[in-house]
Amino acid sequence: MEIKIYHNPRCSKSRQTLALLEENGLQPQIIEYLETPPDHQQLDSLLRGLELEPEQLMRKGEEIYHSLDLANQDLSRNELIAAMVANPKLIERPIVVIGDQVALGRPPENVLTILPA
Repeated sequence: MEIKIYHNPRCSKSRQTLALLEENGLQPQIIEYLETPPDHQQLDSLLRGLELEPEQLMRKGEEIYHSLDLANQDLSRNELIAAMVANPKLIERPIVVIGDQVALGRPPENVLTILPA
């Protein structure tokens, strides 16, 4: 079974989530998404798996969020995803994928709901 974590090693929640996976005997593929961001299709798939809209997965405190006026209600889903792909700093983390299930590790314990039995 494929296990991935979209990870930022500087983020405490991301580090805690990775540790939680490892404590449960899982060795995920670590994707440092700031270095290797998901493409449009991958991010769209992650959002669908999380059952979230792009604005719900955005880090609204980032300066780029405000400078790009991403709170603008006229922006389409595709435009918001494109902004996140171009500026991966906007993507909330960590995101864990186990098989076809996806969880946001905020708090880290959220990933426990998708761990294999």
